[in-house]
Amino acid sequence: MGRLSLPLLKSTLSLNQPQPLPGDLTPAGVLVPVFEKDGDLNLLFTQRTLTVRDHRGQISFPGGVKDDGDPDLLATALRETQEEIGLDPGAVAILGSLPSVATITGYAITAFVGLIPHPYDFQTNPREVERLLLLPLSGFLPPERWTSGPYVFKGRVTRVCYWRANHEVIWGATARILLNLLAALNQYPVTGDRHATCLD
Repeated sequence: MGRLSLPLLKSTLSLNQPQPLPGDLTPAGVLVPVFEKDGDLNLLFTQRTLTVRDHRGQISFPGGVKDDGDPDLLATALRETQEEIGLDPGAVAILGSLPSVATITGYAITAFVGLIPHPYDFQTNPREVERLLLLPLSGFLPPERWTSGPYVFKGRVTRVCYWRANHEVIWGATARILLNLLAALNQYPVTGDRHATCLD
C-alpha cells in the first residue's frame, strides 16, 4: 500500500458538479478539511452538540444546509465551516469533490475536500460544535476498525457503516464520505464494499 500523500490526493480528485439524487432531498454541503502534519495527511472533524436539530452528538464534517443566498454547495460548505469553526474560506484550497450521498433523514450531502493550514486558531461555535477532532487519514485504513449493521429511523431500516477507534465512533453519512474519499485513493477497508454503498 502506497503512502496517502497530498500529491496522490490532488491527482485523484476533481471538482465536479454534484449529480442530482433521486427523491425530494434537502441539499447540503460539507467540507472535508485535510491538513499535513509531519508529512502525513490528517482530517478535521467536529462533534455536534446535543442542541442542534439533526444528528445530535455525532462526529461529522463541518457544513450544513444550502441557503438561498449560496450560489452553490461549495459556497454552502465554506460558509457553514466558517460559522461553525471560524475557518476563513480564503485559507482553504479546494482539491475536489466527492459523490453526493443521500441520508435517511432527508438530506443530499455533497462533500468538498479542502487543504487547510495547520496549525490554525479555530474559533468554534458553542451552539453547534462540542469539540474538534483531528485524526490521521491512515487510521481509517485498517479493516478491523470498520463494521456495518442495520439502522432503524422512523420505522425504516437501512444499512450503515461504523468506524471505531480509541472510544471514538464515526458512522452514517460521515462514514460514507470517508469511504468515498478512501475509494478515490483506491483504498477499500470495508470488505465487499468497493463502491462505498453503506447507507444511512
